[in-house]
Amino acid sequence: MAAWLCEAVTQPDPSTAPLAGVTVVAMEQAVAAPICTRVLADFGARVIKVENPKGGDFARDYDDVVNGPGGLAAHFVWCNRGKESVTLNTKSPAGMELLHRLLDRADAFVSNLAPGATARLGISATDLAQRHPNVIPVEIDGYGPGGPISHKRAYDLLVQAESGSCAVTGYPGMPAKPGPAMADFSTGLYAAISIMALLYGRARRPVAGPAPSVELSLFDVMTDVMGYALTYTQHSGIDQEPLGVGSPAVAPYGAFATRDGQTVVLGTTNDREWQRVAREIIDRPDLAEDPRLATNSGRCAHREILDAAIGSWCAEHDLAEIQKTADDAGIGNSRYNKPSEVVRHPQLAARDRWRTVATSHGDIQALRPPPVIRGFEQPMDAIPGLGEHTDAVLTEFGVTPEELAQLRADGAIGPAYHG
Repeated sequence: MAAWLCEAVTQPDPSTAPLAGVTVVAMEQAVAAPICTRVLADFGARVIKVENPKGGDFARDYDDVVNGPGGLAAHFVWCNRGKESVTLNTKSPAGMELLHRLLDRADAFVSNLAPGATARLGISATDLAQRHPNVIPVEIDGYGPGGPISHKRAYDLLVQAESGSCAVTGYPGMPAKPGPAMADFSTGLYAAISIMALLYGRARRPVAGPAPSVELSLFDVMTDVMGYALTYTQHSGIDQEPLGVGSPAVAPYGAFATRDGQTVVLGTTNDREWQRVAREIIDRPDLAEDPRLATNSGRCAHREILDAAIGSWCAEHDLAEIQKTADDAGIGNSRYNKPSEVVRHPQLAARDRWRTVATSHGDIQALRPPPVIRGFEQPMDAIPGLGEHTDAVLTEFGVTPEELAQLRADGAIGPAYHG
């Protein structure tokens, strides 16, 4: 990374973090559950990531671009800072007994294994209620239990297609997956919120009996994210066409090419803003007075008129001039950026949004978590190597050096970690 990225900062006392003292055990992979536990770690929870000794979280091997070649995978680095990696063979009785020993001290257990996997292992919500009643079980799956497609494997793209997200992205006749892993990421956030809410409720109103369990499906989350589109179609009977860098709900609202070869995105949210666009920006009082364009619904119906007029004006002006004119008129605008431009975005640099994070392949720069909390700096601890903390964690939980050696020889835990 370039020199303008910030250096590491002194971290506050971890015991003052909002989730200090909370322990989360996770059997997780890919994005949804790892994002949940990363958020919890960012707020100070201890996250023990239980991984298969044979490769661990499969997201570790998606690529090797982080400090590569031969480095770490971008997905894994994004989702897994601040965790401890413990390798357990949960197909062995000894490995499962070690997992239960970890759960004895846990506050929550997060998993996103294949459908039915936790039940087969004897660690479903029902099982945990018997053996570990204080643990909040959070199980993430694709489609939720009890439906005709509950048995299916589910990945972000598959769920985005099933939930209609791809149908409202792209262009007419050319659907597309939204670039970010919206289903995975949104589900992870919902899972983290659920755990925090239940921990808060338990602290305020202790109740007898096992902890409440949480079931989250990617499909349920994405149908919630699709709320506007589903509500519109439910009440109109119309499947709105996708509009690329635009929205079927509002006009004018979209991307336009500039004279200097860039792309500006202009947006309005009400009739007053449209009037300012027409009169103060593109100098088209005739459009401002056109009764067909007086309301948002009318403008959406005649979007091509607006897009042609605004597009023609933008093509005659440079990006900087367009943005200044729009700012002066109080009209929302932005520059279309590629990821390589966002990495070097001056807004991120000016607001000190980067932090140094350690990995087994050297330090990296990572974006700070979005919440800016006065008096609390998120710890943003290291990305764990596979099995890096196995010996330390199990020793802390009462396993002797001799037992560690025997467990390793029996294949109940992974090889000793050497970095």
